[in-house]
Amino acid sequence: MSAIGTDTSAGPDRLARLGATAIAAGRIAIGIGAAGLTRPALRALGFPEADGATVALARLAGGRDIALGLHGLSVRNDPAELRRSILLGAAVDAGDAATFTAALIRGDGIDRTAAMNVPIAGAAVLAGAWVAARLRR
Repeated sequence: MSAIGTDTSAGPDRLARLGATAIAAGRIAIGIGAAGLTRPALRALGFPEADGATVALARLAGGRDIALGLHGLSVRNDPAELRRSILLGAAVDAGDAATFTAALIRGDGIDRTAAMNVPIAGAAVLAGAWVAARLRR
């Protein structure tokens, strides 16, 4: 039993656990790319020429993704905690999607980049929601 009274002895749904593990590993890989190979990662995400501020923010985002991914892996055997971790990641992804959508609407000058990243962030939100729904069972 967990602290909130949920029976976790059976472990999480196998498919949900696999999905959550894949999401966590993907976050870590993206985070390492953003933090360690920042300029090539930015180019791949549609930022053609990054200044120092853009590089610094990308490295911060990389650290965020590494932390979220490591947390997801650390709780992968506890369905309730894994669900919380997945929902937190999905909320972060929703924030990313909203940020890029707002940039498109406001005409911030990164239309190509924003148009590339809205579907990526949206897909991440959907994947997280799907895993979280399976973990609720």
